[in-house]
Amino acid sequence: MAHNSSAKKRIRQTIARTAINRSVLSRVRTLRKKVAVAVEAKDKEAAVKAYNEFASAIDKAAKKNRVPANRAANYKSKAAKALASIA
Repeated sequence: MAHNSSAKKRIRQTIARTAINRSVLSRVRTLRKKVAVAVEAKDKEAAVKAYNEFASAIDKAAKKNRVPANRAANYKSKAAKALASIA
């Protein structure tokens, strides 16, 4: 266990940051699945809406370094490719 105040503060910060990261990544995974489900159902309108929401969330996560920028780009690219396959 931490003995000085700065170490205790770092523990508190880590716990808070971990909770935020988990919630953001969970939301991104959920939105990614929504896009996949809409594409599989061949529902163009729902897929576009889900993709826009997903792209916004993943961009925000990458901007805050919650997700690596290249991973975010790969996720968006794959989702866009799947979306284009509906047409």
